[in-house]
Amino acid sequence: MAQRVKKGDTVVVIAGAEKGKTGTVKRVLIKQNRVIVEGINRVWKHVKPSQRFPQGGRIQKEAPIHLSNVQPVDPKTGKGTRVRFEVKDGVKHRVAVRSGQDLGKA
Repeated sequence: MAQRVKKGDTVVVIAGAEKGKTGTVKRVLIKQNRVIVEGINRVWKHVKPSQRFPQGGRIQKEAPIHLSNVQPVDPKTGKGTRVRFEVKDGVKHRVAVRSGQDLGKA
């Protein structure tokens, strides 16, 4: 199945504690149907001292959000939009339902 959200897309959170915030997708976890969005759903992780973190302590990192809780941002209106797929010249493209703008290849 084609992806509605891809790495590098700007998305808006439509549900949950971070509702209304926007960010860029850093990673898509396909099997879990989740995305990691930059600056959204930050959690504290307690780490032991190691070579990477000699002091140990607490670090903040982004936790995954379910795909159903984010929508791509329409480039024309700047608001969240649903996505439909259209075939143009034999290539499947993602299209914003709100304005009809092309969001890139599927």
